Amino acid sequence: MRPFIGVVQVFHKLKELSDSGLSFGLALGIFDGVHLGHQAVLDAARGFKKLGVLTFEPHPVQVLAPDRAPRRILANLEHKKRILASLGVDFVVVVNFTREFAGKDAREFASELFATSVKRLSAGEDWSFGRCREGNMNRLAEWGSGVGVEVSAVRAVKLDGERISSTRIRQCLRDENLAGAVAMLGRPYSVFGEVIKGRQLGRTIGFPTANVAVLEEQVPPNGVYLIEGNGIRGVANIGTRPTVDESARRSLEVHLFSENIPMEYGWELEVSFLKKIREEVKFGSVDELKAQISRDVETAKAH
Repeated sequence: MRPFIGVVQVFHKLKELSDSGLSFGLALGIFDGVHLGHQAVLDAARGFKKLGVLTFEPHPVQVLAPDRAPRRILANLEHKKRILASLGVDFVVVVNFTREFAGKDAREFASELFATSVKRLSAGEDWSFGRCREGNMNRLAEWGSGVGVEVSAVRAVKLDGERISSTRIRQCLRDENLAGAVAMLGRPYSVFGEVIKGRQLGRTIGFPTANVAVLEEQVPPNGVYLIEGNGIRGVANIGTRPTVDESARRSLEVHLFSENIPMEYGWELEVSFLKKIREEVKFGSVDELKAQISRDVETAKAH
């Protein structure tokens, strides 16, 4: 079970790092989902007093080619920061990605990196940057050698002969292949959101739930799941609650197996999906629904 860990320190400009006096390794990339390929890039930057990540917001493809951008991502920025913190990252530099930034001269961007106290830079071997993607890892290594900065180009991590990617993980989720997602992430797939006010029907049938608002992230297909919420086991329903409200929008509702959790509005919850228990079903009555939820809870607790 991965513990829930607070946010990392955040910088928004490289100059803030220059003024910090830190001695660090810095991993470069998007890190959507922070899968095993991304984790290899993190590992390549380790070995110094601090470990940092430089990432971009919004996703560059959303700016440069919005028609090719994925409809859903695996981890929004707040979620990404928490995952990175759990992996030992000390700080994150969030660069505002704009067309103007994309047009920056590659050597100029590299010089801004070198002007900090960075000791090692790491990224995927095919990572590119700067105007017309003129910068690459070979050039970065060449420029870095002149100023004493080590550059590590990390080979793609493969599973079953294919490169691990965020695209593959999204497809696993669409296919209800949670095990495949786990194999590429190195942990159960999770989403992150804020507890918001719902219709509060769960508490009237003995199963109080938290309605979790997930904004940009990909939620698995409809159904009932064994989950962990901030490290605490529970069950979750994804769907439209057809038994009680046929007009409802798709939602994620979580019931945790603890009476000591303050399910207050505004509370942030990371929900990890461990196993799908069943499909979402429309029952003939609320009593039938209540009886099935009791069985779902027993099934979940048996795992």
